[in-house]
Amino acid sequence: MDSRLLELLVCPVTKGPLRYDRERQELISHSARLAYPVRDGIPVLLETEARTLSDEELQR
Repeated sequence: MDSRLLELLVCPVTKGPLRYDRERQELISHSARLAYPVRDGIPVLLETEARTLSDEELQR
């Protein structure tokens, strides 16, 4: 994931920052408690495609 692109992207729900999880290929929104998938290098920033984060995952 290009770091310049990551600086421009925001959570579509909260408009807050996203953190890239390279291992899981996801963009993490702590404020929305959602993880958006990155497929073939393309972020899928749809709430319907995101998975809900557990309390344990949010503490990482």
